[in-house]
Amino acid sequence: MRNENIISQDDQNPLKNLDQWEEDLLVRYPDPTSINADKKEDQFRNYEETEKDGVKEFYRLNHTYQTYDFVQQKKAEYLKFDKEEMPIWSAFDFLNKLVDDSDPDTDLDQMQHLLQTSEAIRNDGHPDWMVLVGLIHDMGKVLCLYGEPQWAVVGDTFPVGCAYSDKIVYPEFFTANPDFHHPAYQTKLGVYTQNCGLDAVDMSWGHDEYVYHMMKPYLPESGLYMLRYHSFYAQHRENAYDHLMSEKDHEMFKWVRLFNPYDLYSKNPNQKSWEELQPYYQALVAKYLPPTIKF
Repeated sequence: MRNENIISQDDQNPLKNLDQWEEDLLVRYPDPTSINADKKEDQFRNYEETEKDGVKEFYRLNHTYQTYDFVQQKKAEYLKFDKEEMPIWSAFDFLNKLVDDSDPDTDLDQMQHLLQTSEAIRNDGHPDWMVLVGLIHDMGKVLCLYGEPQWAVVGDTFPVGCAYSDKIVYPEFFTANPDFHHPAYQTKLGVYTQNCGLDAVDMSWGHDEYVYHMMKPYLPESGLYMLRYHSFYAQHRENAYDHLMSEKDHEMFKWVRLFNPYDLYSKNPNQKSWEELQPYYQALVAKYLPPTIKF
């Protein structure tokens, strides 16, 4: 039985919109430049602040249904990339359908959010492939438009097939996950080996893993790490899975940590118009990507 069919459609999607998850990240991981000098960063990590917005229910579902078998099923289903083929610009139009016009708190479409990230990266003089990563890093959210529930698209990612770290948000919800009662999955290493490297580790399913595999032929490895692990907060903020990381992973996570502030803290109300930005981004996309991408 497919996990997403166990619960009702309404219960699959407790968030008002996908951006609500990212707004919650700002509560847990605020911009260091905005933290008062007399208050430590970990004092801001108040998970209870999320209850009023349905984020806690989102994590309950995510932690209950993201099993090792579920991840294998989704990889088999989506990494064939046989849903459709379209230019990346059509994909962005598709992605913009996620905006809920009835939500008074959301007035930017998904494209604008991506442009804010990519423009902040460009303005700081980083390589153009990293600007492209900023533009496409959330493109995997199209999974929602293929019928996937929110908890299988966004959320903090974590390894499956091994014991859950208490550094993951709301770790108590993992007790309802079938894997929690599977002895082979609940040792520190689980199905993996010491410092095996993250490429050998199965992460919870979502937009990160999806867009990473989609972009493997086109981007440098540092950019691929940014895509694949930008939601792996238990590691790049908490260092909870050093026992699975290889030396290469530790080196490459410097890029993940470089990218993360642009993802979280680059909201700019004075963003240039798409008309101004279009020539640069059309040339950038043409430089690295083919005319059409398989989804």
